[in-house]
Amino acid sequence: MATLKDFRVSEKATWCPGCGHFTVLAALQAASANLGIEPYNMVLVSGIGCSGKISQHFGSYGFHSLHGRTLPVATGVQLNNHDLVVVAAGGDGDGYGIGIGHFMHALRRNIDMTYIVMDNHIYGLTTGQTSPTSHRGFKSKTSPAGSAEEPVRPVQTAIINGASFVAQAFSGDVKQMTKIMEEAIRHKGFSLINAFSPCVTFNKVNTYDWFKENIYNLDEVNDYDPTDKFAALKVLEDHGSIVTGVIYQEERPVYHETMIGATKDPTVKLDLTLSNEEIEKIKHSLR
Repeated sequence: MATLKDFRVSEKATWCPGCGHFTVLAALQAASANLGIEPYNMVLVSGIGCSGKISQHFGSYGFHSLHGRTLPVATGVQLNNHDLVVVAAGGDGDGYGIGIGHFMHALRRNIDMTYIVMDNHIYGLTTGQTSPTSHRGFKSKTSPAGSAEEPVRPVQTAIINGASFVAQAFSGDVKQMTKIMEEAIRHKGFSLINAFSPCVTFNKVNTYDWFKENIYNLDEVNDYDPTDKFAALKVLEDHGSIVTGVIYQEERPVYHETMIGATKDPTVKLDLTLSNEEIEKIKHSLR
């Protein structure tokens, strides 16, 4: 059985010290190991941006896709081999900007995958521009007088348009984030985790302290019912969308079970198990 060590690679991540993406990576590694997933039975598809590097630092099969095209690639993987655990990961610019059209269709189809969006409210890789989730009035290189735009609301969008599992996590709470990832991966259907992952270099507004002061944690609410769609939307409205925990969940058939002509078995069936010798060669090449 795989352990946490199997999901780690020797290559050092190049994110800025303190970046929230380190926690996202650590939580995904821990969740995968806790669920007993073998690395060769998992595929992590990532997009463009600082967040896109996550597939390089995670010890499973990976695919670094084009800007905004994370979900089409992950969909292709899942529809061709339903036995694989498919996780897509990207940032708010990648997923809610150029990729938002693909986001809409993946969630309404209820593709059986987990989508982790590292939301830092800014474009970090290109050194600090307003992103789709930046709040109105946010000042950046592209909005020196303050953004005139309302932010997109990805969590509400996901709930209204068909995602069957919707949650938010915060990089300042690795324990809760790991728990949410375990639940999301176990869920059968499209799971969205919008992860508040502060950019410590370019976003001096939405910092760790800012999130800690504003987060409403559903794990501390005894009577919250995540199966109530209207309650989910109301709690987001009441707390400015800065809510963590499992916000909404429902059970319904996944896309490949209802799509006419879909194969029940993988299109390609290969033994993906790596020998100890092959594993050692890979580890040596990454040193």
